[in-house]
Amino acid sequence: MGWLIAFFDWLGQFFGDPENWSGPDGIPARLLEHLEFSALALVLAVLIAVPLGLLIGHTGRGEVLVVVSANLARALPTLGLLVMFVLLLGTASIWPVVIALVLLSVPPILVNTFEGIKGVDPELRDAAYGMGLRSGQVLGRVLVPVALPLILLGCRLSAIQIVATTTVAAYTGLGGLGRYVIDGFATKDYSSVVGGSVLIVLFALVVQILFTLAQRVTVSPGVSRRLKVR
Repeated sequence: MGWLIAFFDWLGQFFGDPENWSGPDGIPARLLEHLEFSALALVLAVLIAVPLGLLIGHTGRGEVLVVVSANLARALPTLGLLVMFVLLLGTASIWPVVIALVLLSVPPILVNTFEGIKGVDPELRDAAYGMGLRSGQVLGRVLVPVALPLILLGCRLSAIQIVATTTVAAYTGLGGLGRYVIDGFATKDYSSVVGGSVLIVLFALVVQILFTLAQRVTVSPGVSRRLKVR
């Protein structure tokens, strides 16, 4: 029980310290930094991966890109990739880290978007063409709504990965909530380590909840019932 008492003691010290709630190193500022980095990387990853996944899944061309992307996602070392881009491009801006975050988060979105489109019932696709819809209309009106749960799943997985990787990126001098953990370990300020870790976990949970709500709002009730039946 001693570790549990120490945990809550450090947690109380961190959140009870007024200095942690103001200034450039305060919780609001660090949280905003983390949000900015994460949102920018996720938006760029979505803009790259979703159109590619839709195109490949609909046309069946370029499937090798999906396979390569899936394998790269398993093979790329997160911290190594971050450090490599920082060494190559410098630390004058956040773009070296953002580029690394985008590369790491594209594969889950690409693979899930591709699988979602490709996995639509062929009879549904044929029926849409039989009604006189063109290829683009079939994709936008039929395939995307059915594949949306998988597309959102890919985005959610990438968002969680980005939140975690942005934390690790503090090793390269990036701001955000990871600074509490990295700086805390460096100075043996364990209240900062514990507080920063809790904030990161809460951030990830909020992201999970937001994507769950987004799925409930955007996915057709008919598609949701079909998934439950399966």
